[in-house]
Amino acid sequence: MNGPHDLGGQMGFGPVAPEKDEPYFHAEWEKRALGITLSCGAFGAWTIDESRHARENIPPAAYLAASYYEIWIRGIDKLLERHGFATRAELLSGHAQQPGAVPKRVLKADMVPGVLAKGGPCDRPVKTAPRFVAGEGVKTKNFNPVTHTRLPRYARAKTGVVEAVQGAFVFPDDNAHGEGENPQWLYTVVFDGAELWGGDADPTLTVSIDAWESYLEPA
Repeated sequence: MNGPHDLGGQMGFGPVAPEKDEPYFHAEWEKRALGITLSCGAFGAWTIDESRHARENIPPAAYLAASYYEIWIRGIDKLLERHGFATRAELLSGHAQQPGAVPKRVLKADMVPGVLAKGGPCDRPVKTAPRFVAGEGVKTKNFNPVTHTRLPRYARAKTGVVEAVQGAFVFPDDNAHGEGENPQWLYTVVFDGAELWGGDADPTLTVSIDAWESYLEPA
C-alpha cells in the first residue's frame, strides 16, 4: 500500500534527527500503549501483518500528525472494532456497553517474560529451492497495491544485486489479509544510490532491503 507510512525518498519532511540517548518512552502513557498493543495481539485474532496494514490505513493527515505510539493505538482501535471486541462508541467512551468477542487467549502478567523471550518467529519451511543466489542481479517488480506489501515505493522497478539468501518466511502481503502464511524465500538485495535516487545521489551510498521472491525477477 502506498500510504503515509512509506516515506522513503519523499521530500519536505526535513532531515532525520536521531535523539542522543533517546529513552525507550517519552511519556508514561506510551508504556501503556505498548502494553495494550501486545496484550491485544495475544488475543490471537489478527497477525502482525494485519496490524501493520491497520496502521497504514490511518488517513495521511492523521498519521503524519501522530506520534509513534499514537499510531499504534489508532491501529489497535481499528482491529478491536473489526474483530468485534469493541464498538466505536465503546472505544470513544472507554466503557463496555455490550458483550464482545471472546479472545482465544489472554496474556496474564506472569506470562509476559516468557512470551517476550519466545518472540514471534516467522521463518517457515518451503519445498522449493531459492530462485536466486547471492551475487545475482535482480530487478524488483513495479506494483502499487491497495493491500499490504513490504516492498517500499522507492525500491520498485529497480535493479540490484542479491546480497544474501535469508531463508523462507511468512509472506506478509497474503498474511495481512487472511490468505494464509504462504511462505516464500527472502533475499537481501543491495542497490546503488544512483539507481534509487538518480544522478544527484551520493555516489558512495548503497541501500539494502529484504525482498520476498515474488517481488523479484532476473535482471
